[in-house]
Amino acid sequence: MLVDVATFTVASVLIVLLPGPDTLIVVRNLMAGGRRAAVRASLGVMTGLVVWVVAAALGLSALLTASHDAYLGLRVAGALYLGWMGFVTLRARPHKGPAGEPARGRRGGLVGTGFTSGLLTDLLNPKVGVFFMTFLPGFIPTHAPVAATSLLLGGIFVVLTAGYYVALLALSGPVTRWLSDGPVRRWVDRVTGLVLIGFGLRLAVEP
Repeated sequence: MLVDVATFTVASVLIVLLPGPDTLIVVRNLMAGGRRAAVRASLGVMTGLVVWVVAAALGLSALLTASHDAYLGLRVAGALYLGWMGFVTLRARPHKGPAGEPARGRRGGLVGTGFTSGLLTDLLNPKVGVFFMTFLPGFIPTHAPVAATSLLLGGIFVVLTAGYYVALLALSGPVTRWLSDGPVRRWVDRVTGLVLIGFGLRLAVEP
């Protein structure tokens, strides 16, 4: 059991370090609203991961995978949401706020900032649920209780992800000051917006 958990932990660290839509949403909130907004987005991502882990442990993700229409609908909704976030980011007109922080300015609506943005980015991506359904079983020892072990492994993944965001936000001070420069911020907004749209397109077209 300990060997399986250790192997899972190593594999999870490598996966967590790969940047994806969740990380990009946290970075986007950091640029748009500073560290507090990024913390709220991180908490939203964590909440979404917990929901998917519990769903995987209870077998609900398998039902989602089995239902083509439900999976397709959630995937399209996620693609549209990421595309809209990218579009809003491309249109952003940043200006320098107090103490050189990125100005709060245009918030992009209720679902475009903070906790909600992190939560929706995670929950509207059915591939996260499918990932847990396919990734966790490979590390569950024979004769071990599936649901309890899945929750344990999923909890480890969530904790590792939280640690990654803590490290990211701990280093955000110099990054925030660098992003307060107008030309730099405009280029970062453009790149972030295009990458978000790219994630949305990939989610829409990939099976």
